[in-house]
Amino acid sequence: MYLEYYSLTEPPFDITPNPRFLFYSAKHREAFNHLLYGIRERKGFVQLTGEVGAGKTTLCRAILEQLDSSHYATALILNPVMSPGELRKAIAVEFGLPVNGLDHLDTLAVINEFLLQQAERNRDAVLIIDEAQDLTDELLEQVRLLSNLETDNRKLLQIVLMGQPELRVRLNNPRLRQLRQRITVRYHLLPLNRQEVNQYVQHRLHISGGNGIPRFTRPALWRVHRYSKGIPRLVNAVCDKALLAGFVQQREQIDFSMVGRAIRELEGDIHA
Repeated sequence: MYLEYYSLTEPPFDITPNPRFLFYSAKHREAFNHLLYGIRERKGFVQLTGEVGAGKTTLCRAILEQLDSSHYATALILNPVMSPGELRKAIAVEFGLPVNGLDHLDTLAVINEFLLQQAERNRDAVLIIDEAQDLTDELLEQVRLLSNLETDNRKLLQIVLMGQPELRVRLNNPRLRQLRQRITVRYHLLPLNRQEVNQYVQHRLHISGGNGIPRFTRPALWRVHRYSKGIPRLVNAVCDKALLAGFVQQREQIDFSMVGRAIRELEGDIHA
């Protein structure tokens, strides 16, 4: 509703994980480099954790854009809540393999043959599992077994586990020590600080075609940070509502009170 009024080309605070909008704070850049290093150096297992809405999935999309299809085959599992057999089939399908109607052993054989073919072509296969904190111990063990696929000199499958902080707790379980010992690259993505939130808001407005308008005042940005605690998804939610409030009031400047109104709309009638 407010795009035309503010002369924006697209919604600046959409919550979809669009890598074009990725704001490379120091911590997001470091997380990106950890992921890329673990994949390119064939470390086997890479782990990325962070709070809900911290930007993990957006980072994942950005990583996938960096992996040239001539050198990498990729598979992305967004919802791993399934049986072990379903997970194996889902991985195969993501790699584009015909496994319908095959049993467990045949599916595994097709995956193994595919990975060997990729190695012969000097291509790396990368499996990314989002929301990995939802994997049962049985599924995590299946993932570990997939990592056993290797030749004499290289791992055939690079695996990235992304999830909420609970994933770190899960992997500290003694029953999963074999898997935990294989994870050689880890990074925990922290929320944005107040200065980074300010830069994040300006970055997204700029990408959307903003040229100084709309403008968030410093008190407004302070309130955005206080409410969101530096979680990008919450920053997006409150800033989107604040821009709508600015449009309703026909104001080019988003102030402290407009952000307060946005927060009240998001949270109900609680004091903001």
